[in-house]
Amino acid sequence: MSVIQSIRDKGAWIVFVIIALALIAFILQDGVKRGGTAFSVNDVITEVNGEKLERGAFEDKIKMQESMYAGQGANRDQIAAAVWNQEVESIILNQEFDKLGLTVSAKELNDVLFGENSPLRQEFTDPKTGVFRVDDAKKAFAQLKKSTNPEQINMVNNGYIIPTIQNTLRNKYQSLLVQSVYIPKWLVAKQEADNNAIASIDYVYYPYISVADSLVKVSDEDINAYVKQHAVEFKKKDETRNISYVLFNAAPSSADSNAVLSQLVALENDFRQAPDAAAYLAKVGTELPFYNSYFSATKMQMALKDSITKLPLGGMFGPYQDGNSYVLAKMVGIKNWPDSAKVRHILINTGNPQTGQMVRTDSAAKKLVDSIALAIKSGADFNALCAQYSEDAGSKDKGGVYDFFPQGQMVVPFNDFSFDKPVGSKDVVKTDFGYHYIEVLGQKDFKPAYKVAYLAKPLVASNETISEASTAAAQFTVSSKNAKQFNENALKQNKVVFPVSDLKANDNSINTLGENRQLVRWAFEKSVGDVSEPVEIGDKYVVALLTAVNKPGLMSATEARPQVEGMVRNEKKAKLIIDTKIKGNSLEEISASTKSPVLHADSLVFAAAFIAGVGSEPKVVGAAFNKSLVARCC
Repeated sequence: MSVIQSIRDKGAWIVFVIIALALIAFILQDGVKRGGTAFSVNDVITEVNGEKLERGAFEDKIKMQESMYAGQGANRDQIAAAVWNQEVESIILNQEFDKLGLTVSAKELNDVLFGENSPLRQEFTDPKTGVFRVDDAKKAFAQLKKSTNPEQINMVNNGYIIPTIQNTLRNKYQSLLVQSVYIPKWLVAKQEADNNAIASIDYVYYPYISVADSLVKVSDEDINAYVKQHAVEFKKKDETRNISYVLFNAAPSSADSNAVLSQLVALENDFRQAPDAAAYLAKVGTELPFYNSYFSATKMQMALKDSITKLPLGGMFGPYQDGNSYVLAKMVGIKNWPDSAKVRHILINTGNPQTGQMVRTDSAAKKLVDSIALAIKSGADFNALCAQYSEDAGSKDKGGVYDFFPQGQMVVPFNDFSFDKPVGSKDVVKTDFGYHYIEVLGQKDFKPAYKVAYLAKPLVASNETISEASTAAAQFTVSSKNAKQFNENALKQNKVVFPVSDLKANDNSINTLGENRQLVRWAFEKSVGDVSEPVEIGDKYVVALLTAVNKPGLMSATEARPQVEGMVRNEKKAKLIIDTKIKGNSLEEISASTKSPVLHADSLVFAAAFIAGVGSEPKVVGAAFNKSLVARCC
């Protein structure tokens, strides 16, 4: 939920006051730069290029992000990591902005706030049409009142105004960088000539795989020598850590699966006989909410819909598995409905169901819409009444018309009247938004539509399954006090030991384990050989072993081996092949000594370093365009 939305829930009027005051505070300035929080303490977390990052300001921003994104499943660790990266990046970029004298004027800020990419779009977009209501946004800013809530002002300031300024400055900076890139014409001409050049070569191919890996040993000294020769590629600025881990599965077992199936089977007869599917599902609970209307088969997105749509009225299908649930489907209704409908309407609003803001009482709205209906029945002009009274900004300027929309796009009562009533029908319909006077103007593409009730139970692990995995992980930890015991216990229990290298202090996830800041923190708080307590990640328990602390500087042989070993082995194989296999000075002599044929490659392209039957070979292809080189040297 956004900041403005959360404030609206407490009082719709305050959003106008707060945003306006925050905006005016910036507009009153000649030029606008970045701002900071007024609520901070002098506890410094770190310094970036000499600029301090204070704990108070950092915590304020984390709290603000939590209020905005916690409802979307983000946890504090994820939010803190994101805020940290944003703050470090912001400090570095702000220093560059200041060097260049970049600012955002009041007019620029105004243009962005009410422009095409406005950050206020979510709050002021018509949910039915997707149109950004610019005038409504400007009116909100015009309604200035005094506010005595500095915390809310600070939230809007940090949530909207400052990010808008920052994004504008970034765009300016990026534009400068893009415009600064220059390629001389002669270089472009040379690149075009090189890319269009074609060469043909004869060659002898003796692949590395012809030499068994067992004949070539790669020692730590070999790795270290390679790393030193390519120091720029293997130099690290930050300390990293390596861990190994084993998994204990707490996912639902076959017994858990059977228990869910048994539960559905036990409910099947009652579900079949229930006269009111919605009431029954509300009583017993379901993972798939009941949609109390109809969809044609082409609009349905459920698994096994072909089987479900063949059911007779009252028929049942299942249990079957859909995602992480077992489901029983019941055919509640079948109708012949159009695929799309065209209507016009006049909305008399009672309130916004999303914010809880009330516009008028139900009785007042009903009285007004009944008067409109009576006036139209008596011959009054629909368009004139729509322009005067309708409160649906998405259709008011079009005479209240919604042109051929699909099933399920509108709220259920509006949807059902539009699709269920014949063309020409007119009546008052109540929805969560208020009262609508609706006239059905057109319908097309009739086909069967279905109302289906789904009784779905999630496939979850039982307490016994979770307890078994948790206990096994705890016992493993207790009996593994060091690296030797960890590896011995893993071998005894046939546990795969998964290695993880190059964990960084600010990482928030670990390879295929996914998000888990807790385990990353543990790795940077412990010593080599320490074994972790069980950590719950998803449907697994993880026990980890800290295997290495990699200091800044050149990578050690252990760190670099996964990247380097193959290249060093190939270098050794190349020397062995050259010393023992390649004899003579001509391709024919080399072909005879290696017992490999002389091959021919046509139409080699400089820009595509690929040889058919060999693969990517940029050095060989490059040599093909250098007449001074002998093919053997590559």
